[in-house]
Amino acid sequence: MRNEKFAGEIPITPAFEQTVHKIVATIPRGKVATYGQIAEMAGAPGAAREVGHVMARVAAGLDLPCHRVVNKTGTLAPGFAFGGQERQRDMLETEGVTFLADGRIDMARHQWGRDEQLTLFS
Repeated sequence: MRNEKFAGEIPITPAFEQTVHKIVATIPRGKVATYGQIAEMAGAPGAAREVGHVMARVAAGLDLPCHRVVNKTGTLAPGFAFGGQERQRDMLETEGVTFLADGRIDMARHQWGRDEQLTLFS
């Protein structure tokens, strides 16, 4: 991974987009990853917002588990994604993901751990 941290937006190149897609494809059932984790794994620490932009444009035909990508606090995606927050929650609960009383994902239990992450994307 690169050691530099991105300040502001970086150009979203086809290579960056493909790398993000490959990483998202590896998130296992019952686990979630944050936009920041994915950015770091893609070699672009600090580019969480850019990962969000990539996720917003994923074509349905790619069949990626985009519902497993969440905010660092375990907050679900905005209402326009996945057909609404309830749909994303249903998808995650079907996979065994649990939620805290305030509606956030139990990140301590379900965040994809660094020891589980593949490093070949850096």
